[in-house]
Amino acid sequence: MSLDWTSLTEAELATLSIAGREAAFAEIMRRHRQPIFRIIRACVGEADEALDLSQETFVAAHQAMPRYDGNRSMRAWLSTIAINKCRDWGRKRTVRRFLSFAIPVGIEAEAVTDDQVPIDDAASDRQELDRVTRAIAALPAALKEPLVLRTIEGLSQAETAAVLSISEKAVETRLYRARAKLLERLGDR
Repeated sequence: MSLDWTSLTEAELATLSIAGREAAFAEIMRRHRQPIFRIIRACVGEADEALDLSQETFVAAHQAMPRYDGNRSMRAWLSTIAINKCRDWGRKRTVRRFLSFAIPVGIEAEAVTDDQVPIDDAASDRQELDRVTRAIAALPAALKEPLVLRTIEGLSQAETAAVLSISEKAVETRLYRARAKLLERLGDR
């Protein structure tokens, strides 16, 4: 007898995943991979990095599944893990950037060519999306995280507050500040 994975609740899937049913965790991933990718993409601003961090998020979630509280939203729980992965990535990136200034660049590094293809003028919508994505990614984490979770991913104010371990009023204030900062940055054009 085969289970209908799509009809099971998040808590049931978590329980089955803990019991070793790989298909249960695959269903969790199927349900949440796109929202988690969007959260990470908005936080880091780079699609390739976001894909890697999404994979790391699900690996960490699989390992931490026994600690999942079935009364809590799976999406909020996975979002917390994703935000923490983004924070770790940001710290590592800062350290790498610092160290790259301390180490002299050799001739080999100067010889590396830029393989990026220039964006065609016909892709103006894509350019604008990239510009907004970069502007969001450039926001401080305290402003970026509530904006992504609440506005882009549609988590409730209470869920956003729970993911970030802040009050609902703090979520509201940070959203206001994030939107103002984005208008300031994007209004230059």
